[in-house]
Amino acid sequence: MSIAVIDYGAGNLRSVVRAFQRIGAPLEVTNDPDAVLAAPAVVLPGVGATRDTMQSLERLALVAAIHEAIARGTPFLGICVGMQVLCEQSEEFGPHPCLGIVGGAVRRLPSDLKVPQIGWNQVCYTPHAAQHPLFAGIDDGSDFYFVHSYYCDLSDERDIAATTTYGIAFPSALIRGNLAAVQFHPEKSGRCGLQLLTNFVRWAGVA
Repeated sequence: MSIAVIDYGAGNLRSVVRAFQRIGAPLEVTNDPDAVLAAPAVVLPGVGATRDTMQSLERLALVAAIHEAIARGTPFLGICVGMQVLCEQSEEFGPHPCLGIVGGAVRRLPSDLKVPQIGWNQVCYTPHAAQHPLFAGIDDGSDFYFVHSYYCDLSDERDIAATTTYGIAFPSALIRGNLAAVQFHPEKSGRCGLQLLTNFVRWAGVA
């Protein structure tokens, strides 16, 4: 069985696929809702705007499939905008609804900062998540690569698995049950990024 990497036109799709291929993970790149539901694990990549992403997911009838896969307990990894659209709403280009799988809103980084944040920054685990399998073999405070202007303002602190500081402290990883997501780009984050993807594959039980 192969991990379903959702293809809705995300700009980082190919780099995410190459990273998973590098670690030998079995993949199926798909925009078929039935394939998403049949997969043993699901990855939602993303760059760009939440509104465009939501419009693409809706056009491809993937919204219900994502909800159902997560509700079933399928291991799920959201990357960058793939994390942001898990929130209830976004203020990017005007307020609009997102998937509503976790509580919170997507907000712009403070205007007095250089935005977007582009480059390496530290990811610091929250105490309740530090021993999670997703972070195995990755030191607390390790650097990962970010490219973003917006962040997830999560309403439940228990969902926050790691934070990063760029003018403000914001959630850079979330974990809730079978659901995981990261604001940074593991596919561009060298050894630590590949280790995180390897950890996801192991956590998902996909050989």
